[in-house]
Amino acid sequence: MNDLRPAMFRAGPPRASQIRLPGLAPFAGGAERTVVPGGGMAVMPVAAGDRLRITNSEGGQRCELLAADSDGRIDMAVLGTVGDTDAAGIRALLTSDQASLKRLRGRLAARGIGLEGAKGAGLFGADSPAGDHQEFTATRDGLVIVAAPGNAMSPWDQDTLSPLTVVITRAARQGKLRRPLPEPLADPGLDLRVASATARAYRVKAGDYIQIIDIDGRQCTDFQAFDARKLDQGITHPLDMTTTRTLQGRDYAMPGLHGKFFDQDMVPLIEVVQDTCGRHDAFAMACAAKYYDDIGYPGHPNCSTNFNGALADYGAEQRPGWMAMNFFFNTRIDEHGVMYIDEPWSRPGDYVLMRALTDLVCVSSACPDDTTPANGWDLTDIHVRTYDGAEKFQRATAWRATPEAMPIMTRETPFHDSFAALTRDFVEYKGFWLPNSFPSVGTLGEYWACREKAVVMDLSPLRKFEVTGPDAEALMNHAVTRDMEKLAQGQVVYTAMCYPHGGMLDDGTVFRLGRDNFRWIGGSDLGGEHLRELADQLGLKVMIRSSTDQLGNLAVQGPASREILSQIVWTAPHQTAFGELEWFRFTVARIGGPSGPPVVVSRTGYTGELGYEVFCHPKDAKEVFDAIWQAGEPFGMQPMGLAALDMVRIESGLIFAGYDFSDQTDPFEAGIGFTVPLKSKAADFVGREALQRRKDHPSHRFVGLEIDGNLDVGHGDGIYLGRAQVGVVTSSTRSPILSKNVALARVDIAHAAPGTELEVGKLDGAQKRLPAKIVPLSFYDPQKTKPRS
Repeated sequence: MNDLRPAMFRAGPPRASQIRLPGLAPFAGGAERTVVPGGGMAVMPVAAGDRLRITNSEGGQRCELLAADSDGRIDMAVLGTVGDTDAAGIRALLTSDQASLKRLRGRLAARGIGLEGAKGAGLFGADSPAGDHQEFTATRDGLVIVAAPGNAMSPWDQDTLSPLTVVITRAARQGKLRRPLPEPLADPGLDLRVASATARAYRVKAGDYIQIIDIDGRQCTDFQAFDARKLDQGITHPLDMTTTRTLQGRDYAMPGLHGKFFDQDMVPLIEVVQDTCGRHDAFAMACAAKYYDDIGYPGHPNCSTNFNGALADYGAEQRPGWMAMNFFFNTRIDEHGVMYIDEPWSRPGDYVLMRALTDLVCVSSACPDDTTPANGWDLTDIHVRTYDGAEKFQRATAWRATPEAMPIMTRETPFHDSFAALTRDFVEYKGFWLPNSFPSVGTLGEYWACREKAVVMDLSPLRKFEVTGPDAEALMNHAVTRDMEKLAQGQVVYTAMCYPHGGMLDDGTVFRLGRDNFRWIGGSDLGGEHLRELADQLGLKVMIRSSTDQLGNLAVQGPASREILSQIVWTAPHQTAFGELEWFRFTVARIGGPSGPPVVVSRTGYTGELGYEVFCHPKDAKEVFDAIWQAGEPFGMQPMGLAALDMVRIESGLIFAGYDFSDQTDPFEAGIGFTVPLKSKAADFVGREALQRRKDHPSHRFVGLEIDGNLDVGHGDGIYLGRAQVGVVTSSTRSPILSKNVALARVDIAHAAPGTELEVGKLDGAQKRLPAKIVPLSFYDPQKTKPRS
């Protein structure tokens, strides 16, 4: 018989699509993951048969463990073990003023759980390596309390508090609700489940909060709201996207949400308070019957029809299609103006928290679209909660260091209250609120204070990692481009951290606190992750622990900075005196005298001026700030925000992650080739071979641009020679001291010589051109005489 199979016949069944979904990992395989921060605590219910695994995530962190039965009695037998230590650490944490611990204290009290005389289990110790873990199995139903206690870290010690990771694998799955509903943010008023492919309407009083929760992740939900008084009068004026975009000065939705949303009468209906997802669609309509009819699914459930049904009892007019806020819906407009859909960015438990600005009638759906990736091909429920307007919720978005990480809400730095007394203009920066400008001074005033007098600014969001152990030097020497074997104790060095292909992961500084003690300070959480991965791959005996939340830091910059700090910085006789501190050196000190707050003071900065950074524990932040502020007032010192900082760092040719470099940029292309000593550094390091190749065969050069004309240019603007684009602007500013527009740029090596005349393209790059000329990289004080002085 003839073989009739086609020539390209493939034997066997089809293979499933291979897709990694790290964003859903915290709940993979039915397990629930909780991260207990250093100095924090968590309470989790357990049932008989549940398996509990507690991991020392970064190493060196003590753990205290307590268990209580369903009647609230402390009994470690719930976890099949005995209590061998008191719960002093847990009791100390419960007396804390932290808001989260106060709520936890209330939850324990409500369950009748008392800790006086309680005996628990003590796990791990100061020498426990990263990844050390212990496991328990619940013998019966109850509660488990896991704490990561410890003392405040001094700025020169490295005994930082670090997180514990708790994973609970449930013995019994919970049916349709595959993941637990997150704990309420406060006592809820309304607790409403919106079943899959349905919609529900509800009333909310002015001032109350509305929380929309994606329980299982990757499920979008349409939301609409009406002024209840208008609706009672038969006026159906819903929340209007076009009006909102116009009044908020935003066109199509970007990651995040508008701050307020308005109806077509320009009356504000709601304001957004918190958002843990950061990616939504606020321009397309809710799905409608016509949409499904037109793609061949007549009669398919849709959000608009579901809205009509849910709103019928409230007298709202029926519509074939509703505009809506499409929470967790990931549609975008590409560069050709075409709208496309992909899976939502939302993870299990993500939510949006809003506040009603007037009495509202609201409607929420759980989108029924199973014809596109709009709901991750798996329709699930949405949950709605409301909270009393008397509750206080801080404005925040979620920050995740990696896709697998649990979300951390935007937090205040240790110096927030001090700066908040001087400005209300704060912006979110990598998980923290930072001052952007100070109205009493103005951005230009802040700039001139830095250049002529002195400024103080908050740099606490910089990521700090303590690298300790017998192999600390070996790890750091392999991880960064500079030579750590030549770094003396008390010295600081600026360096790059690269991937194997030569692209930059981060730039930052390394402090050497001892023979086997280093501190990496960079802009990204990935620096610490990278160090841990390298240490694990190489089998090195070293711990890498985050100390970002244990070290606040102020920058005191400007010509008067030395004179200001010399009045308040005290150093012991065996430490380097502040007045003798050289460029890129640090000293251990105190503020005000031998009994003052402990600090580390480094002669470093990001302004191109003489300057210092002062590191302290958060508990001492107010005292340190007040001392610096009082000492600086006679010298005309001013606060400085991010807007003015951007001006001075661009003038000085200092680079910024995401603008001037990325993982596609090597240090040579970022203008910091001096951090790569390929000839003098004997040790191998990550990316060395690739960096040698890139140095020998460069394609682009980092340059300065002077731009003719007082028109702004921006990040991403093309640089042209005739019709051809030969480069891109990375950062730009209008320089007050030079009275001209300047920019940092990356240009093709063939056209990167100083004096080369090019053009910056605006609009489409061809219809509008700004003359520009390549100049040396640092516009202001290129020899660094100011910071060296």
